[in-house]
Amino acid sequence: MSGHSKWKNIAHKKEKTDAQRAKIFTKLSREIIVAVREGGGDPNANARLKDCIAKARQSNVPSDNIKRVIERAAGTGAAENYESVQYEGYGPGGTAVIVEAMTDNRNRTAGEVRHYFDKFGGNMGATGCVSWFFDQKGILAIDGEGKDEDELMMLALDAGASDFSAEDGVFEIETEPAAFSAVRDALEAAGNTFLSAQVEKVPQNWVTLTGEEDTKKMRRLLDALEDNEDVQEVWHNWENEE
Repeated sequence: MSGHSKWKNIAHKKEKTDAQRAKIFTKLSREIIVAVREGGGDPNANARLKDCIAKARQSNVPSDNIKRVIERAAGTGAAENYESVQYEGYGPGGTAVIVEAMTDNRNRTAGEVRHYFDKFGGNMGATGCVSWFFDQKGILAIDGEGKDEDELMMLALDAGASDFSAEDGVFEIETEPAAFSAVRDALEAAGNTFLSAQVEKVPQNWVTLTGEEDTKKMRRLLDALEDNEDVQEVWHNWENEE
């Protein structure tokens, strides 16, 4: 794997969200609720729920909290009715932005997302306007300290990984979306813990912002989107975010 390190973007997002645990738990709860509604409350029979639980644990959500959300979602008394929606557009300097949201009010969420794009020098477009140059990839990052690189690489590749790299003391494993769960499970069974592990939208091309004003507006756009409770993930192709 060469070029831009996907882990650097993940690390930046993790540093930001660690200070917002309550909001992150709210967002993860919505993902779990939708997963349970679609496939039931047994993670062994519901791959999407299993992935949601792993993501919640990675964000240090206590097991008891996860269990309560699953039980609430599986119960007849739960009132939440969330649906997944995706918005696309252009940020400052021609950057491409995809916003994944989970909402119980599409009109409210669409209006808020459009407002953020307009306010910070962007433009929300039609579905498909930028998603065509993002690829879906499973990205797993493992702290390389005390790990044998060759051994870990062979384990990942044998489990179905498509690429492996080492940079700045971090091993980064890439998979196709269909192989993500199997690779994660194999690495976890071997005693590995993850700095990050999720299926991401990875841009085929990156954009570097050079102007101070564009950089400031892009950062404010991303902050506003990520702070919105309905927004689950924000993907973009801003190369020099850090």
